[in-house]
Amino acid sequence: MINLIDTPGHADFTFEVVRSLRILDGAVCILDGVAGVEAQTEKVWRQATAYKIPRIIYINKLDRDGAAFGRTVHEIASRLFVWPAVCQVPWFQGGKGLFCGVGDVLNLRAYRWPEGGDGKLVETVAVDELGEADSGFAQEIKKARVALVDLLASHDDAIVDEFLRLNESSIDIAPNDIVASLRRCVLNQDSRIVPVYGGASFRNIGVQPLLDAITQLMPNPNEIPIPEVSVGRAEGNLEQLMSGKLLSKEVQSAPATGRKGKAVTSRQPMAVIGNLEACALAFKVVHDARRGALVYVRVYSGTIRRGSCLYNTNLQVNEPVQRLLRMYASDSIDIPSLPAGQIGVIPGLKHARTGDTLISYIGASPKTGPPPPINSLQLRPIEVPPAVFFSSVESNSTGEAKSVKSALDLLIREDPSLQLSEDEDSGQTLLRGMGEFHLEIAADRLIKDLKAKATMGEIEIAYREALLFPSPRKTALIDHEIAGKKAKACCTATVDRLAKAEQHRNNSDDFESSVLESGNMITTLIEPSTKPKLSSEDVTSEEPAGIPEHWHVRLPSHLSSETLHMYLRNGALSALGRGIHYPFPFHNVHVTISIDPGHELFGNDTSPSALSSAAHEATKAALKEAAQG
Repeated sequence: MINLIDTPGHADFTFEVVRSLRILDGAVCILDGVAGVEAQTEKVWRQATAYKIPRIIYINKLDRDGAAFGRTVHEIASRLFVWPAVCQVPWFQGGKGLFCGVGDVLNLRAYRWPEGGDGKLVETVAVDELGEADSGFAQEIKKARVALVDLLASHDDAIVDEFLRLNESSIDIAPNDIVASLRRCVLNQDSRIVPVYGGASFRNIGVQPLLDAITQLMPNPNEIPIPEVSVGRAEGNLEQLMSGKLLSKEVQSAPATGRKGKAVTSRQPMAVIGNLEACALAFKVVHDARRGALVYVRVYSGTIRRGSCLYNTNLQVNEPVQRLLRMYASDSIDIPSLPAGQIGVIPGLKHARTGDTLISYIGASPKTGPPPPINSLQLRPIEVPPAVFFSSVESNSTGEAKSVKSALDLLIREDPSLQLSEDEDSGQTLLRGMGEFHLEIAADRLIKDLKAKATMGEIEIAYREALLFPSPRKTALIDHEIAGKKAKACCTATVDRLAKAEQHRNNSDDFESSVLESGNMITTLIEPSTKPKLSSEDVTSEEPAGIPEHWHVRLPSHLSSETLHMYLRNGALSALGRGIHYPFPFHNVHVTISIDPGHELFGNDTSPSALSSAAHEATKAALKEAAQG
């Protein structure tokens, strides 16, 4: 079975492309034969390259005035930086007349569609027979065959052997041998060979050969790159997970501090993995008025069965699978199971969002789910691009505010590239998106489909504020009540422009954590102290793994190193949410937060909220200092 997913090409719907590429095995890039390679084409092409997706190019609308197949092929090579393997050439009556069909370079024949037909009736003509009616087109097909074999011979030894065996005759090579060679090159991303087909889809010209090419050249689920996964702090791929290597790596890397991961040490990794029934990624959520939330999933391992229970490792919740559906556009059929490599729909899931990892585990607890560290298993998430436009959303009356909020939450669950925020000055709810068209569609869906009684304001550009200069170290001490409880914490912050070399640096251990989020890098440091520890009765009996001998202080029992990093990072991110000169978030900033547990933690008085407040104030002070130059 082949699943076909259509994504919009408009720049405002980049996220639709990204989340589809994340779960696809192959892609067909459709180009306008008149416009050729456009700017958005280059952007989507780079995204597909990042996910290592094998591709076919289809040049459409060749029946329109101004269509230029040859020019588009040259643009494919010069702007997309690939080798176009021309597998079809367009057939124009008399060489320059009406577009009537295509020439098949692989099978050395031509397909002609009668004028005015619906595309179902196709006339097939062999190249030898075509020579009498249109000798020029027959020669063009043969030249394209020679060029195709030459290109394949540069990257595939098997086709070279066949070429030499047939006395260096490109025409005599069997079509099956060329298809096999082309498929090997398509699956080998290093070859950068991309098959090129042509047609006019509105008239159904060239569509059938394109579908044949998809079945012949695109990979099956077992031929795609092994999906990336993480278990706790250990990162690897799905094959390493199923072999038990990744689980062993996580157990070895887990610090011996009574972490939940300690529970695995008493069991063999393969025994734990053996209970993993299925692993899937939720890549799209759609609200249906009749069936409720429809969660589209791609299964990467095992089989999801109707009646089973799925554990969401992102949200740490269990959800039952009451039904499984296979979609045919807006229609659906019930199925008993969904095996690895397939795409299906699970209706009725209340919590699953785009990018969540869903697993089925034998013997999982109904309340707590699978045992650790399997409960932290996550497939590579879907990256959400930052919003660039925003519009205010106001309910028509105070009584409608709750229903409008529920509708907005549903809208964002469907499309995570929409983001909600609140203006600190006006208190207005702001809906952010990828562009004007994106927000217009969202507003239409909010009011017409979700029946929210609300008004959208004017669409504005979401500008960003950036730094020009670094800041000195700024220290903030929080010592007051938060929510009626005493709160005391201290930390130091510095800010600087984020260097390009640091933008792909994500690492974490007990003492240092660097995370790239919302276009900013947050580094949190727990600095060992050589000074006498604070007197406190509330300390842990064990210290983090790998702790230096000269570190004379232990963390309070309610604060682990992971908790410190997380709440310090959250405080810094909240400070970056609003600029110094303008009410726009900061972008491309590297914040470094450091804390000395010996002198900046105060036992039970240092709560997580106190840590966030201290990090917020220290970061804000550093940003103000940097903004003054």
